[in-house]
Formats: sequence, C-alpha cells, structure tokens
Amino acid sequence: MNICVFLSAADLDDRYTVPAREFAELLGRGGHTLVWGGSESGLMKVVADGVQAAGGRLVGVSVDFLAAKARTDADEMVIAKDLAERKALLLEKADAVVVMVGGTGTLDEATEILELKKHGKHGKPVVLLNTAGFYDGLRQQFQRMEDEGFLPLPLTDLVFFAKDGVGALAYLEESAGLL
Repeated sequence: MNICVFLSAADLDDRYTVPAREFAELLGRGGHTLVWGGSESGLMKVVADGVQAAGGRLVGVSVDFLAAKARTDADEMVIAKDLAERKALLLEKADAVVVMVGGTGTLDEATEILELKKHGKHGKPVVLLNTAGFYDGLRQQFQRMEDEGFLPLPLTDLVFFAKDGVGALAYLEESAGLL
C-alpha cells in the first residue's frame, strides 16, 4: 500500500521521534511505500530512514523552493512547482493518508485532505496519529463540528484517530482489505 504521511520537517524530541521511528519500521516491514514530502530533515528524515531500513520504498514529493533539502536516495522523487501541486501529487500517489505531528504546513495538508474527502473528491482512509495526545484539541474541535451540524457526514467516516502506529496501520490495512 502507498501510504502518504504528512509530518514535520523539524527536529523534535524523543516523545515524537521514537513513536515515529516505530511506525516507520512497521510500514517498511509490512512492505508498504512511504509517500511523503521528500525532506531529508527532522521527523521526515526519521520516518524515511525507518521505512527504508525496514525494506520499504520511498516516494518523495518535494517543492521547488525546498528541492535542496530533498532526499537523494529515494526510490522516486518528484519536484512540484508549489505547495498546492505538492499536496495534489501526494494524494494522487497515495492509497491512504496518515497525519503525524507537525506545524502549520501539516495542519494545512490535513485539513485540505479532509475537506476533499468530505466533498467526495477521494475515499481514501485518513488517520490522525495522535502521538502523546498531540491532536486531542483538534479531535475535540472536530467533535464539536459534528455535534453542532457542521459536518455532512459522521466524523468516524471522515477520519480515524489512532493513539499509536500499530493502531494506525491496523486501521489502514483493514480499510484496504489486507487483514
């Protein structure tokens, strides 16, 4: 399965890097392909290293102004002209999406993917990997949106919140009929 992972390119502490590395190893051992932003820095590097070391493939989609930071040994690397094209290419190349910890760029990617799903523009499973409770506040906000009628479909049809990588991958494999 080609699994797009949106995540930070920042250097983060062990409470985020250790679970990210564990998830990456699960992806690689499972024979999955990581589709990601292509960066050779921060958490993006941690995950790419883990997937590659465990035998998985790497498909990167960088963007023109960050091309100098793109990983040079990926199995495939595409350079998009801008962030909008990058998001479209990442989604196009993926069978499923996992959102890990990140900043405004990751939040932008997550909300766009969820908005497209809400409107039926894709039916790919989307998981928010809630490492160390990082997305607890967002989950609460989404629940409020559902409770107050802002979502045209149940929240559970839009996104799955996983507390760890094992739960995230199990949900994706079940959604793809691999279990």
